[in-house]
Amino acid sequence: MWDELGISAGTAVLILISLYFVIKWAVKNGIKEAYGAITGKKADEDIRNEIDLKGPGLDQEDR
Repeated sequence: MWDELGISAGTAVLILISLYFVIKWAVKNGIKEAYGAITGKKADEDIRNEIDLKGPGLDQEDR
């Protein structure tokens, strides 16, 4: 079937793997967005990521 489309088996596997991760990322973000909309809270993972992005230094607002 893949040969009729001009796609080799290796390329098809890579496309399917990348498609899996794109869909997984989209579902994860959709669930986090729905959680935030329903509860009004941020997910724990988002809070940790924001803290990591701020780094060890303090901003002007934090002083």
